[in-house]
Amino acid sequence: MSYGFALKGDICFSDGPASLKTLPGGYIVCLDGLCAGAWERLPERYAGLPLLDYSGKLVIPGLADLHTHAPQYAFRGAGMDLELLEWLDAHVFPEESKYSDLGYADRAYTIFADALRRGPNTRACVFATVHAPATMLLMDKLEASGLVTFVGKVNMDRNGPYPLREESAAKSAEDTVRWAEECLNRRYRNTRPILTPRFIPSCSDELMRLLKEIQARYGLPLQSHLSENQSECDWVSELCPGSATYGDAYASFGLFGGGVPTVMAHCVQSGDREIALMKRNGVYVAHCPQSNTNLVSGIAPARKFLKNGLKAGLGSDVAGGCHTSIFRAMSDAIQASKLYWRLVDQGCRPLSIEEAFYLGTVGGGSFFGKAGAFEEGFEFDAVIIDESGTPSPSPLGMKERLARAIYLSSDCGVIAKFVRGSKIL
Repeated sequence: MSYGFALKGDICFSDGPASLKTLPGGYIVCLDGLCAGAWERLPERYAGLPLLDYSGKLVIPGLADLHTHAPQYAFRGAGMDLELLEWLDAHVFPEESKYSDLGYADRAYTIFADALRRGPNTRACVFATVHAPATMLLMDKLEASGLVTFVGKVNMDRNGPYPLREESAAKSAEDTVRWAEECLNRRYRNTRPILTPRFIPSCSDELMRLLKEIQARYGLPLQSHLSENQSECDWVSELCPGSATYGDAYASFGLFGGGVPTVMAHCVQSGDREIALMKRNGVYVAHCPQSNTNLVSGIAPARKFLKNGLKAGLGSDVAGGCHTSIFRAMSDAIQASKLYWRLVDQGCRPLSIEEAFYLGTVGGGSFFGKAGAFEEGFEFDAVIIDESGTPSPSPLGMKERLARAIYLSSDCGVIAKFVRGSKIL
């Protein structure tokens, strides 16, 4: 038998987009980093495995953050009275410029990686900055944390301040190739590079064409922003008059899915045509509800994403969002969907607890492969939650306990965490 262990606890995971599987006092088994299954009683064939006993504790799959900005963690909560483009100029670009200093990057990224390790997320898609050395430093820290991450060196050669605007498309591409090759040479176990054009306004046509060449050469996935804010969308229309939608602008360069793993954050303003293009090309949506509220971007049509069969998960979008925990993104997604239903389209019913939990586990986890559930063959990511800090005077059912974990969104209850079968907390 392969090396592994059994884990006992009150187990809860998604077994469909709108359903939960709960096993109070149940068992899950990990063999060589993979889940062998989940049962009410431990099968006899696994009786000889070491048992980790978390009886009475809530056991869930690790959460996946499909969109966050590591250098922005340092100024969470700042500028939340501004819209997106103003906020970028006033807070984001000045802060990200500091990451040319490796000493500053080391201090800031240490704080970010430690916060991520202590919370309920086990996987994340992460933006760094344009600075390749600082991006490598971030990747080293995330690799050491045990988390599974995609990390991107940002590309931007136009419409940004000079400390961040790369000198040319050719130089941006050259630095990206050097960075990608260094990533691959380091042979990380849990950390992978991902192409990261910041968004269409910050990348020239020449740079986008070069990024496509790099993607084809190295087989890299891609992350970026899409249809977040109305002012941004208007700007893209001016820059790309030949594109019918924001998504078409990416697609015109071959950088919009189509067999290559691609995640686009926000999609608040995405209409039916863009949604259809995303589905056809297999593009993931990273729904970031708190950021969409903070930066006055609007309410993303999350129900439409699910109804139309899009691949979708949740994003914290730090620092547009102020919390790293995807539990918080789940509660915000439910609340935002209620407002969309009440104020925009009463044909789009609000998200349920089950659906929000699915988005934050299996939905986002699938971008990384088989992750986000305790199904046979899935990578074994698990989070153990001690609820003693939020006592109840009467017994609660499993769904009620999960709902409290989601809505209270407290990282302090996380007492253990496993990623690919390794205990990292």
